[in-house]
Amino acid sequence: MRARVVVFPIKGRNWCFSRSRDPASVGATSEHSSPSIKDLWVQITARGRKPQENAEALVDFFADKMNRAWSGFENASEGTFKNKIHSLGLWLLSRVRPSEIFLKSVSKDVTALDITYPMSFNPRLVRRRLRHIAMRGAAIHRNKLYGSVCLLPITSVFTVLPLPNVPFFWILFRTYSNWRALQGSERLRLLVSDSSSAWHMLKCKEKEDDSEQVLPDSSSSAACHSPWALQPSKELERIIDSKDLEKGLDCGTISEICKVFDLEKKEIVKYRENQ
Repeated sequence: MRARVVVFPIKGRNWCFSRSRDPASVGATSEHSSPSIKDLWVQITARGRKPQENAEALVDFFADKMNRAWSGFENASEGTFKNKIHSLGLWLLSRVRPSEIFLKSVSKDVTALDITYPMSFNPRLVRRRLRHIAMRGAAIHRNKLYGSVCLLPITSVFTVLPLPNVPFFWILFRTYSNWRALQGSERLRLLVSDSSSAWHMLKCKEKEDDSEQVLPDSSSSAACHSPWALQPSKELERIIDSKDLEKGLDCGTISEICKVFDLEKKEIVKYRENQ
């Protein structure tokens, strides 16, 4: 699957990195039914599955349950206890760094990147910044993942209280979020790497895992094919032209960029506010 990443300056030397929304995936997510424990058991006990695939299935299962529970809190009546917990959750989510949200969006399904950036930018610098955020994100979220896992047993003690164990579920969410961001960091690093051989080896491995036959004459072309494509944009250059980047892009400019390139505005605003 090809994904478009939009890169542009938002305030001072701060750059924004965001993936354009995929309408097809949004529609598929809304129609997705919740799997049962029986479905999970059948999936992980199937013959030929690897431990990593079973671990991902477990993570996705519990993530789905958390998302549906969160939706229940979101629909709670104003002033109720569930509504207050939802407000607390929104405040905690607002503190999540935007780079983490971007890295989580680079899933294992992404096999190619279209990198859109202002026309006046140096393309080598754009790709270098993407590699930097991938390598830095891998180091940060690996450490945070270990820390979150260590905190899970401590916060589980609060389950004896007659109230929802908010600390435990928050740490559980942070564990899942950091794991996804780590996976996205490693995927992004491979996608924008200079080494086409590393990407080719990964694609061959994925094809073998899917029991697909690799054609003998396709290996050389696949190795030479780059999984990223640089796309300088005159439209993006026009939108940010003559803007005072030291003060940051105003809400009107951000809204226009989000409309043209199909981005999530609240995520873009975070880049401006998180200095």
